[in-house]
Amino acid sequence: MKTPDPWSRPSLHDLRAVLESIEKVDGTNLRNNERIELTVPAEVTTMRGNAVSAMTREISRFGIGLLHRGSVSPGEVTVKMASESREYVYRVAIEWCVPCEHGMYMSGGRFLSKPGSSDEAV
Repeated sequence: MKTPDPWSRPSLHDLRAVLESIEKVDGTNLRNNERIELTVPAEVTTMRGNAVSAMTREISRFGIGLLHRGSVSPGEVTVKMASESREYVYRVAIEWCVPCEHGMYMSGGRFLSKPGSSDEAV
């Protein structure tokens, strides 16, 4: 059996498995801002230029939650997400990153500037 690439993008199945395990443990929501569940492919680029494939978990007016296969250090990153017709680019300050099930990591951060978009499809 082939071992998955440790930096490959988590699948939707991976994301659901991790979220199900969290929901069983996390009974209260201590968050100040309403979050919307959002599951789309993303790419995180660190200040050193390393690219990490990710899936979004949720988004709010002020920040974003991500799931990925490698640890991302706290600090400024660029997060790219694409729809069928646009690419969205966000500057994000990753504030935390923790290991979770299936050898993956969850991270969260706050937006540093107003999101930008491009009319070019990716």
